[in-house]
Amino acid sequence: MPRRTWLRTLGNTPRAPAARLVCFPHSGGSAGGFLPWADALPPGTHLLAAQYPGRADRLAEPPVPDVRAMSAALAGELLALAPLPSVLLGHSLGALVAFETALALQAAGHAPHRLCVSGCKAPAGAAGGRTHRAPDDELWSAVAGLGGVAPDLEDDHELRELLLPALRSDVTAHETYRPTSGRLHCPVDAFRGADDPLVGAADLAGWAAVTSGRLVTDVRPGGHFYVGGTADLAAAVTAVLPMAGTGV
Repeated sequence: MPRRTWLRTLGNTPRAPAARLVCFPHSGGSAGGFLPWADALPPGTHLLAAQYPGRADRLAEPPVPDVRAMSAALAGELLALAPLPSVLLGHSLGALVAFETALALQAAGHAPHRLCVSGCKAPAGAAGGRTHRAPDDELWSAVAGLGGVAPDLEDDHELRELLLPALRSDVTAHETYRPTSGRLHCPVDAFRGADDPLVGAADLAGWAAVTSGRLVTDVRPGGHFYVGGTADLAAAVTAVLPMAGTGV
């Protein structure tokens, strides 16, 4: 079976897009998780989301347990698109993939307008942990305990067996991550849920080290997976979308 591309357009592609928002899912997540954003963005926004291998329409492909390999593939596809000023948004694992993608775009001369990261420690302290080596039951319970599995699906064993390979691969990518050296020049917005047990206020402040631009931190109600149910996060990201100018 031929490999599918890494990017999915969500909603309708504007005839003359003014800006691009590229979204990067959390561990076990898929591009479809950002579909509700299509109706929350201003006209003229091209909304894209990463579809990692091993889920949804790429279920038959082996997952990729390496952040930098994922970002290299995504950066390559973004560089092949018509240039647009862009914001990259990633949650949890997706924040690391978005950061590495932003570095790759910048190195190619097409730096993003802004990086938005959510629910993730800064790259220097993001790795660590042995959850990726845990037995299936323990790994599933850990993710469910953070709110990453809908309560009515926690006991769905068929779904669990379907999702576990990609989930384990993603957690492996996160826990074994080694950041690329280098700093961004664009501003960074860092978000966290107020009750997130994995990411504290100091962890958000650490993102200042990855950019020569400005860091803005923002705390939202909820836990680690607040991003799935916080409608005003879309408004916060919309506020920093460039609707004119140049870029990727």
